[in-house]
Amino acid sequence: MASFLFITIGMDPNISGITVPILGQLIFSWHGLFTALGITCVLIWAIRRAKKEGYNEDIIYGIAISAIVGGLIGARIVHVIDFWGYYSSHPEAILRLWAGGIGLMGGIIGATLGGSLYIWRHRYPFGKILDITTPGILIGQFVGRIGDIINGEHIANFLNQPWAMQYTHLDSPAYGRGPMHPAIAYEMILDVIVFLITYKLIGKIKPNGMVFATYLALYGLGRFFIQFTRIDSTWVAGLQEAHFLALGMLITGIILLATKANLTSKIETEDQPS
Repeated sequence: MASFLFITIGMDPNISGITVPILGQLIFSWHGLFTALGITCVLIWAIRRAKKEGYNEDIIYGIAISAIVGGLIGARIVHVIDFWGYYSSHPEAILRLWAGGIGLMGGIIGATLGGSLYIWRHRYPFGKILDITTPGILIGQFVGRIGDIINGEHIANFLNQPWAMQYTHLDSPAYGRGPMHPAIAYEMILDVIVFLITYKLIGKIKPNGMVFATYLALYGLGRFFIQFTRIDSTWVAGLQEAHFLALGMLITGIILLATKANLTSKIETEDQPS
């Protein structure tokens, strides 16, 4: 099949770059830009929803700072583990976050832990805040992934279909690899589906926290299967790091949904007049 039938992306993955003493070269990429825009979207969504629920927006700012720090740490850890073959020989590069290299799954887990710790320490309504923020998280993921589409940094399996993506810019990590599955586009579609479901569930399922648990289960399930289209280093039984992280999200979501549903059913049963 002729290459012109594929979706061709020829944009430079980098916007600009400058050299800074000690730090070295700082690259401003589309990935970094849309990651920042994605975080901003989550923050805007959370503040607006919090105001509607009667919460002070300062609460969201505090949670956001902890979530962003946790997300960056988690995203970097997952990236370093996935590319340990390189970082074990270049340990000085592990902390060079400005040079690029983050893992979305680690970012999700790290942000959840960081934000949750802040909520717990200040004794805010844990489940309620997670629920109203969940659709915003999916918006942020969707926007952040636009940068990945432009950059082509997530390599996928070969695909000989019109919706395959082919990168033609010399600086793209996917340059010269031919047409491949639009794995990130698949994930963006998943984000939209889970967003619609979780948005509809806000205030309709009990107890608080079940919207977030639904997100964990659905996103984990979808990401597990999408990951089979990507080419990353394998761990066990042909499964990649992201497969195990996705399974962890799926199992956690299912356990939360099952245990909380049982608890709610028990409470409602006990409240019934005899």
